[in-house]
Amino acid sequence: MRLQRRSRCKSRVYRVQYLLHDQTGGYSPPVFFGQSFIANTSTERTAAVALQDIVEQTVTGLGYELVEIERSAGGLLRITIDLPWAPGKEEFVNVEDCEKVTRQLQFALEVEGAEYKRLEVSSPGIDRPLRTQQDFERFAGQEVDVTLKAPMGQAAGGQVAANRKKFRGTLERTESGGWQIVWSDASAVKPGQKVSKKKAPAPLQALGFTLDELKEARLAPVVDFKGRKPKAVGES
Repeated sequence: MRLQRRSRCKSRVYRVQYLLHDQTGGYSPPVFFGQSFIANTSTERTAAVALQDIVEQTVTGLGYELVEIERSAGGLLRITIDLPWAPGKEEFVNVEDCEKVTRQLQFALEVEGAEYKRLEVSSPGIDRPLRTQQDFERFAGQEVDVTLKAPMGQAAGGQVAANRKKFRGTLERTESGGWQIVWSDASAVKPGQKVSKKKAPAPLQALGFTLDELKEARLAPVVDFKGRKPKAVGES
């Protein structure tokens, strides 16, 4: 973890969801996912691992990427999927993709005897989680929210609060090949507000980190009605 100041030298897609399957024959309206579920007992943890394996094998076997799994109150099982990514190529999950995965998961979960009442399969939302090295490479240059596992402590160096764990900034590669987010604490300019050209801009700050220092990382839920723009090949 490294915090420093720097001299001064995006857009998202909305979630696509497929109709929820109810084992009792009913349907429920779509809802957004939250954090991954946490098992409280050894038996629950074993069941959670088994469920993870079933879902991941099914999703990847169909050519998709498993982004997130969550169990919710009322027996709702939420599965978030995405299309595999390659530099310079940006594709998005549609309703037909969610429908195909839903039908295959229904069969696989029934065969394995997994317990659930409703199944939801959807594309990532504007707050997509970043979990793998490839996720960070894919969304470099975009605004992200990161939460550290531990507070900054002495690494804050008086530049930010020592107990701070959450940061929002632009995701960038460091010169050493690691990762950092860069931000400014300057107040947002309101529409129509005039900014003096003589006023010195607020300094940029950069937080360097490793993936194992993060508790969570997500795309910042910033709405842009123009849609997410894929980066050109070789663009940083």
